[in-house]
Formats: sequence, structure tokens, C-alpha cells
Amino acid sequence: MLKISMKKIKAIFLVLLFTFSYSTLSNSKSVPESFADLAERLMPSVVNISTTQTVVTNSNPFPFQFPPGSPFEDMFKEFGTPQERKSSALGSGFIIDEKGIVVTNNHVIQDAEGIIVRVNGDKEYKAKVVGADPLSDIAVLQLDTKEKFVPVKFGDSDKARIGDWVIAIGNPFGLGGTVTSGIISARNRSIGLSRYEDYIQTDASINSGNSGGPLFDMNGDVIGINTAILGRNGSIGIGFSIPANDAKIVIDQLIEFGETKRGWLGVRIQDVTQEIADVEKLDEPRGALVASVAENSPSDKGGIKAGDIILEFNGVRINQMKELPAIVAKTKVGKNVKVKIWRNQRELTKNVLLGRLETSDDFKVSEKKKEPVENKTSEIDSLKITVRLLTSEDIKTRKLPNQIKGVVVTKINNDSPLKNTTLAVNHIITEAQKKKIRSIDDLKKVVQQVITSNQKTILLATYNNQNQRRYLGVKLK
Repeated sequence: MLKISMKKIKAIFLVLLFTFSYSTLSNSKSVPESFADLAERLMPSVVNISTTQTVVTNSNPFPFQFPPGSPFEDMFKEFGTPQERKSSALGSGFIIDEKGIVVTNNHVIQDAEGIIVRVNGDKEYKAKVVGADPLSDIAVLQLDTKEKFVPVKFGDSDKARIGDWVIAIGNPFGLGGTVTSGIISARNRSIGLSRYEDYIQTDASINSGNSGGPLFDMNGDVIGINTAILGRNGSIGIGFSIPANDAKIVIDQLIEFGETKRGWLGVRIQDVTQEIADVEKLDEPRGALVASVAENSPSDKGGIKAGDIILEFNGVRINQMKELPAIVAKTKVGKNVKVKIWRNQRELTKNVLLGRLETSDDFKVSEKKKEPVENKTSEIDSLKITVRLLTSEDIKTRKLPNQIKGVVVTKINNDSPLKNTTLAVNHIITEAQKKKIRSIDDLKKVVQQVITSNQKTILLATYNNQNQRRYLGVKLK
């Protein structure tokens, strides 16, 4: 047996401890002693933006005002005289080319009649809009000068990690050249501002006037465009930035074409819930469920159907529904892509030639909502709902597709398994378990089959009151 003295054991332990400590420290990034050198280098590339626009208002000739909703409010408006006044707004931006190309938010310059950009705190230049995109809230400006500027470059935002140090430079409340620091607090945030959201969340102080300014990593590369904050009264440590990798695609298109050219599938999609996954025999809730397909759209021509679950697009796995629109939008218009779908409990691959979103007739929804014509109703006992047959008058007044068949929900009982779902009165049920519903008896029969087969969940295809087709998975009680 090998004998080791206590002195040797202590020595070995100390060596191992030192090695572990050194390895841990060498693989971690130290807290910056100062941001001064970095801020000094980047400040000349960050700009302040001010815009002006004309606002027309009605002056009140009376020494009093009526409260909102008063019957006299509208009557006395006609006595007012229209007056024009100049309104101004402040924002931030950053230079990405020595020729004076500036990136900012679309909402900073939207509807502006004049744009002034201040560089390095002193020099002012007029600017014109090269291109703007409301969907991503990005705009590109060109300074009206032949001077050369100091640009910054974009970093790889995909490599930015939660906990990484960042600094924001901008023009909060008109205080140009303001530097704040913090960390990346979260990734892949969606806050309901736009169609394409994958925000970087940061606790670096961002306030009104910071919009359009850059979020830098410790290399001095732009990894985000500061766009929004949580809270109305200033920073509370929750700000949001557009990732640089997403922004670059839009910026390049705006510079080249003056507009965006996004890929378009022509499908309306929804989340895959656990109930839907159970019905479809999918291993887990993933992908994007196709609620409806636009006629003559790329998806329609490529053989994608309502009820399909898109699992993969152009080689990229779709884990959540919200991921698909952004991935499609980034894909080049006119490209042939492979779309992997789940249909009838097996995987299929479809080839789709992508169209362009900006030139598509993407689902026009009727604004008119009329009450349906009354006809005979019947209760579906197991679902605890009351329905009636969809009529031709319903189709006409609600401007539904002519070929649609189904039943209209007229009542949902309090003890119904559908009570706390997205289903509501006047919604139309067109399918159950992927079977067409042409009568009330059809729906009763399918529901009974589900119960008899001892299945726990039923899958319904519905149209809501905005004529949007959706799927609903419901656990039966």
C-alpha cells in the first residue's frame, strides 16, 4: 500500500486549490476599473438628434373648459380656430460610416419635417432619411455634409451573454453625451411593441431621449439599439435594445434599397399548447401551428395546409411560435426553402418559394361586426356550450370565405371546459379532431367519439370575431 505523509497531502491540496482558483479567475471577466477610456473613444460616434414637425390644434376662445365627454364639448369645438405650432422631439443615434450615415429609431424621426444631428456635442448638420422601417423601429439617416466622421462597428449580438457588462451612450432628456453602464439582464424578450421582437434587456439606465442610441459591449462594438423602457417616469433598470444582428439586416436593406424586403410565407400561426401536442401526438409542445393559409401565397403553392405544425424552417428548428416570423423575415425574398412540418402524426418536408411581405395582401380583416341571424340552437352536453348552424347570411354579413361550414357558438356555460379559453360567443367551430363540421350533429358525433375512445383532449378549429382562424386544444372534464 502506498503511504503518503500528511505534509505531502497538504502540499498537493494547496497546488490543486491554486490551480482551480487560477483557472476560475482566468476564465471570468473582471469588473471594469473604469469605463473612461472606452467612453472617450466612443463618444465622437454617438449623435444627438432633434426633429421638428407642425402640429395643428384648436384654440379655446372661452375662459373655461368642458370636461371630456360633456355634451357641450363638441359643440364648442367649432368656435375654436385652428392654430399651427412647432413640436420638437429628441433622440439619439450613432455613426456607422465615415461618410455620415447614422442609425436611429424610426419613432425618433417619424413624421419629422426637419432633422438636425449634433455630432460630438457641438457641430450641427441637417440630415435626410435614407430609409425607415416602422416594423423593426429602425431608421437610417444621411448627414448633409462632405466631412469625414468616426464610425463605430457592429459586434456579434448572438455572443452577448446574460451578465456581460454594457454601456449606453445617448441624449436622455436632452443631456447629450450621457454615459450609463450596467449588464445584460436577459435575452429574447418580447414586450408587444412590434411584429419582430427579440430584445436584449439591460439595467443600464435608459431614459427618454436615449431612443436610437447604441448599446456597447466592452470591446466598443454596438450589440444593440436602445429602443424602449419599462415605466413612464424614467429608468427603473429595465431597458430594451434591438439586437445588432437583427438590426444589421434591416439597415443594409434600407441603405441599398431605401426600404425593407422581408420574406413572406403567407400563414397565420399560433402557439402549440400541451393540449394540441397531445392531440397531434407530438413529443412536446413546439413549433408553430398553422391556423390559416392565405390563398395563392407561397405556403399555399408549396402545399402547406391549415393544421400543419411548422417544426423547422430553412434548417432552423422552431421551438416557439414567436421565433418563426423573425426567421422568415430575415430570409431572402425569392429563395427556395425547405419547411419541415408535422401532419397526421408524421414529419413531412415542403419546398416553398418565399414571397415578399411588403407587396403581399396579408390577411385583410373586416371591420364590420354584425349580429348573426337567429336559428335553431342545440346544446353540446359534453362541452357545455350551445351552438347553432352557420348560415349563408352569416357568411355574407361577416365577410367569411364562401366555402366555410360550421356552427356558431351562442352560449358558453360557466362549468364548460371552454369557459376560460380563447373561445367566445359568436365564434365559429369549423373542425373537430381535423374533421369538417357541417352540422350540429357532426360536432356531437366527434365529441362523443373522443369521449368513447377515452381521449382526454379535443382539437377544435375556430374563427374568431375578427375572422381569424385558430386552433384550440381543450381538455375534457
